[in-house]
Amino acid sequence: MFVTEHVLVPALVHDEIALAKAELRVGAKKAAVGSGAGMAAGVLLLFSLPVLSFALAYGMRSWTGLGLAWCFLIVGGIYWLFAGILGLLALVKFKKVKAPKRSIASSKETAAVLGNVKPHPRAASDGGRPARDVTRSSA
Repeated sequence: MFVTEHVLVPALVHDEIALAKAELRVGAKKAAVGSGAGMAAGVLLLFSLPVLSFALAYGMRSWTGLGLAWCFLIVGGIYWLFAGILGLLALVKFKKVKAPKRSIASSKETAAVLGNVKPHPRAASDGGRPARDVTRSSA
């Protein structure tokens, strides 16, 4: 009787931890995708603007005959549009990350059950009789 109760509690705690890890792993993957999209938006905005802006603006000027300033404004707007789309993708992925509700509910149920359990006296080494409480002196 004592052996099964002592084995069940650690197994239950182990299962609770495994469930929490599994749910957090799913949330972490979604957060990683959202972070990657956000970083990609930042990299595109910062590193590609100088080189590609010049190339596209000069190309647009030769194709359309618009002034160089207008060409640079159009190119900048295109890059901001791409960054906005990637930023929205990141926002959508971040909103899908949720708390591990099943683990929290299961842990609360387990805590409620274990909170009502009275501790059993431990078996003594001499024939399985319960051990008596031992008080220690402060000395």
